[in-house]
Amino acid sequence: MVNILIEELVHTPIEQQKVELVERKGIGHPDSLADGIAESMSRELCKEYIKRFGVVLHHNTDETQIIAGKSSPRFGGGEVVEPIKIILVGRATKRVENESIPTDKIALRAAKRYISTAMRYLDPELDVIFDVKLGEGSADLQDVFKRRKEVPLANDTSFGIGFAPLSETERLVYNVERRIYEELRKKEKAIGEDVKIMGLREKDEITLTIAIAMVDRFLNNISDYDAVKKEVESFVKEISVEYTRKKVEVNVNTADDYERGCIYLTVTGTSAENGDDGSVGRGNRCNGLITPGRPMSMEATSGKNPINHVGKLYNILANMIAKRCYEEVEGIEEIYVRILSQIGRPINDPKSLSIQVIPKKGYSVEKMENKLRDIAEEMIGKITDLTSKIVSGEIRTF
Repeated sequence: MVNILIEELVHTPIEQQKVELVERKGIGHPDSLADGIAESMSRELCKEYIKRFGVVLHHNTDETQIIAGKSSPRFGGGEVVEPIKIILVGRATKRVENESIPTDKIALRAAKRYISTAMRYLDPELDVIFDVKLGEGSADLQDVFKRRKEVPLANDTSFGIGFAPLSETERLVYNVERRIYEELRKKEKAIGEDVKIMGLREKDEITLTIAIAMVDRFLNNISDYDAVKKEVESFVKEISVEYTRKKVEVNVNTADDYERGCIYLTVTGTSAENGDDGSVGRGNRCNGLITPGRPMSMEATSGKNPINHVGKLYNILANMIAKRCYEEVEGIEEIYVRILSQIGRPINDPKSLSIQVIPKKGYSVEKMENKLRDIAEEMIGKITDLTSKIVSGEIRTF
């Protein structure tokens, strides 16, 4: 029996609070780049381990670091003067008895492939210098086969947190970045992948401050640059009505000073090319957002192994439990799920699983308790199913 504690939470729901802050760092932001590279390395290592041994072996790539380069952007096309440096940091099982595994090669290939897929104008061969620093680990073959039949043991004493539902502001911020990346970026070549959205809701008014890297080779002058800014503003205002009825103000690249020629112009579409470093775990949580008005774990989700690293599994699972409870149990205004591990304990048997509910008016948490408990027990019991979904990329981690 899982140790599940359910209680009513006496707290003002986020939508009823006067001020709400929400942030999302887009795909090309240096912190998100670090997350994406780390997770890509982990997935490729998992696939190689499964191919060779039928099981994912110990590894973590969640300490990957990006050291910014130097660039000289200019209208019509500038250049990267000093390449970005990316240190692929972590640990991996490099040997099983007499069999060696080319983990460094796998990690490097995964990192380059991710950049090529995620970024249009950042060349992983010319604009980036990689340094692979994966610590070495080894495993006993008998232990590897034994692990196939056992529930993994938590590698740490840590916790994961999730909540549901997303507020209007949270949905807006998340989807604005995604749609700039997936839709507007494909129509307008000058839009880079480094897009950061900061949302501020004050009562019934939302202000979006958008920092968006422009790519110099597609712009001839300030007028071209300003036209793309206006295009972004118009696009965001147009799609905002799909996520909120509140008044939305959109500000794009507010640090620009046209008279001084100070604008957000880049060569490759990311600020990592010129002075902005990046680290795994400093950006979005596993639900894709940074939400200071909600409880959050500080654990980096990307790059941690998907077998027994509770810093990854419990954060993902907590959000999944919260979402399913909200969708299937009537009367929930907000729900928060916290899962605590204890090192050495099976991951399907957490030390504590806490569910806190703010009920809608007229509903009782006590009457919801059995359904909430059933959902949580079922999902924690199937936690090992997450591994394959993470390896396949079905589950996002940032």
